Amino acid sequence: MKNHKNAQLFKNAQQVIPGGVNSPVRAFKSVGAEPIFIKKAKGPFLYDEDGNRYIDYCLSWGPMILGHADKYVLSEVKKVMSKGTSYGIPTAGETQLAEMIVSAFDSIDKVRMVSSGTEAVMTALRLARGATGRDKVIKFIGGYHGHVDHMLVSAGSGLMTLGTPSSPGVPADFAKNTLLAPYNDVEAVMRLFKEYGDQIAAVIIEPVAGNMGTVLPKPYFLNEIRSLCNQNKSILIFDEVISCFRLCYGGAQTQYKIKPDLTTLGKIIGGGFPIGAVGGKASIMNKLSPDGAIYQAGTLSGNPVCVAAGIATLKQLETSKPYRKLDKLTKTLCDGITEQLTGKSIPHKINRIGSMFTLFFTDCEVTDFDTASKCDTERYGNYFRQMLNMGIYLPPSQFEANFLSTAHTKKHIGKTIKAAGKLRL
Repeated sequence: MKNHKNAQLFKNAQQVIPGGVNSPVRAFKSVGAEPIFIKKAKGPFLYDEDGNRYIDYCLSWGPMILGHADKYVLSEVKKVMSKGTSYGIPTAGETQLAEMIVSAFDSIDKVRMVSSGTEAVMTALRLARGATGRDKVIKFIGGYHGHVDHMLVSAGSGLMTLGTPSSPGVPADFAKNTLLAPYNDVEAVMRLFKEYGDQIAAVIIEPVAGNMGTVLPKPYFLNEIRSLCNQNKSILIFDEVISCFRLCYGGAQTQYKIKPDLTTLGKIIGGGFPIGAVGGKASIMNKLSPDGAIYQAGTLSGNPVCVAAGIATLKQLETSKPYRKLDKLTKTLCDGITEQLTGKSIPHKINRIGSMFTLFFTDCEVTDFDTASKCDTERYGNYFRQMLNMGIYLPPSQFEANFLSTAHTKKHIGKTIKAAGKLRL
C-alpha cells in the first residue's frame, strides 16, 4: 500500500488542526496507525490520496446506506444547489422530509430539524427537562450521545453512580445531573428510579448501542425501561442517530415495537450531508419555541441541500426495500469472518443486527460496556492495520460499528472474507 501523500498530508494537517483531524477517532491512534486521506468515493469504495482503493465498511459512520456518490441522491442535490445553498427561511423540502419521518415512526407526530446528532440530543434533553420541570437524566455506561456537556460522563465503581466529568471543560455541576447505569441492567435503572424518581426528567438510550461497538438489547430490556418511565412520569428518549433507517424503514423502535416519547435522528436522514432531528409526541414537541417557551434555533437547520439528500435517500429505501438483502449479505460476511478466525483459533464474538455489526476479540459475550471493554484492543488494532493493507477499510476503533450498503455485492464480501483468511493475529 502506497502511503507517501497520506503521510505528508497528515504532517501538514497537524500544523493547523488539533491532532491533524477534525474528529478524534480519525487520528487512528487507537489502532496504532496514521490516518489515510480520502480523495474520492464511489459505491462501496474509498480512494485515498495515494491512489489506494478500499472496500468501505465504515460508510462515514453509517449514513451511506446506498453507497458513496449515489447517482439519484447527487442529481437531486445538484438541482437544489443550482437554486442556492442556504436561505435561513422555510422551504417545502423541510416539510416533505418531516412528513416522511413522521410516516415512518409511529411514535413521532412532529419533527424539529437541526444540523447534527449532537444538536438533536441537546434539544431532546432540554425539551425533556422543560416538559417535566426536572433536571436529572439517566444514561447508560458506554453510550455516546454526542459531545453535549451533560452526556460526557464516565462511570464510577459499582453498578450505578452519579456522573463525573470525563472531559476537561465539563462543569461538575452539569455532570452531577446525569445518572449512570450499565446497559442491559434493568435492576440498576430500577434502583436509580427508587432513589431519584421524582427528579428524573428522562432516560436516554441507544435502543441498539453503536458506540461501545454493536450491543443488542436483551429480551424485554427496552420494554422494562419504557414501563419504568411510565411509572415515574419520565420521558423516554431513543437515540436513533445511528439506527434510524439502518435496521428497517423506521428505526430500532419499529423493529422492537417500543414507542419512546422523543427520538433523536441523524446519519441516514441526511443522505451523507450534515443533519439531525428530534421528533416525538405533539404534546411534547409543541413546547418548543415559537409555540412553546423552550428555546431552540439554528441558522442551518433544515438546510435545503441536506434535506434534498435526505429525501432522495429515504425515497429509495422506501421503494427498494433493501433490508432483507442487506441482512442476508451481512450475515454471509460475518459467518465468513467467523469461519476464518475460528480456523485460526482466534477468540472472538460478532454482535450483529441487520447490516450493522462489530467484531470483538474476546471469548465472552458482549452485552454492555464492561464486557466490551475486556476485549483485546491491541489485537483489533493489528486486525485493522492488516485489513487496511489488503484494501479493506474498517472503523478505526474497536468500539464502533461496521456497516454495509446496497452497493456492496457478494464479490466484495468474498474478497473481505478471503482477506480475513490471510490474517496473522
